[in-house]
Amino acid sequence: MPVQVHAEEFRSAGTGENAAVGVLLSHGFTGSPRAMRPFGEHLAALGYGVAVPRLPGHGTTWQEMNRTSWPEWYAVLDSELTRLRQEHEQVVVIGLSMGGALVLRLAEERGADISGVVLINPSVSTEDKRLGLLPVLSKVIPSFPGIANDIKKPGVDEGAYSRMPLKATLSLSKLWKVVQADLPKVTQPVLLFRSTVDHVVEASSARRVLTSISSRDVTETLLEDSYHVATLDNDAPRIFDDSAAFITRVTGTARVTGPADA
Repeated sequence: MPVQVHAEEFRSAGTGENAAVGVLLSHGFTGSPRAMRPFGEHLAALGYGVAVPRLPGHGTTWQEMNRTSWPEWYAVLDSELTRLRQEHEQVVVIGLSMGGALVLRLAEERGADISGVVLINPSVSTEDKRLGLLPVLSKVIPSFPGIANDIKKPGVDEGAYSRMPLKATLSLSKLWKVVQADLPKVTQPVLLFRSTVDHVVEASSARRVLTSISSRDVTETLLEDSYHVATLDNDAPRIFDDSAAFITRVTGTARVTGPADA
């Protein structure tokens, strides 16, 4: 299946002092690397090794995504983490929305390989009552209207699907249950960004994360000028800068000035 132009993956080997640290960034449900590429490019400009992979079924068609499931999405990130650990002394993981759930799963299962976790509007649960109907609905209805482009900044397109594939959504709900059950296993430093207005993920999802993890080093930052896809929204510069400072602190590396700071 051809990959959409905007959905291309991004990787950088790292340079200078910060090359000792690798950063793995995961996009969200029905999205693509496009939502995380500017973030990854910012970190690469600071010298960090960066990987922004494309999850299976994403960046092509929603019909293809309906033929994939969360273990496949997770396997890609797990493989990228293994590669980054081989190439760098430390690794920090970053996830947007469903990507937050996936990197939390990495933290739960591979805690010793991860030095820090950054979450942007993480999706680990929902208050939508239709969730209970998914096992039936997904067998008779292929998709619902999409949840793309919840962005406050005018003229920005994240390039996500216009339809939400229901079989994949059912698999997402199974991921949530797995992640929720093991949240106490998360002990790494955590930086969590939450938009005060988010039309996709309820605030209760972030609260579940914050009240369930065992991490002692936890920072929650509220984003007042962005909606769900905050990495492409008005608060993106703050997310990038605060995350770079967090990476510097938890890995003991020396941050350098990049183009965005000039």
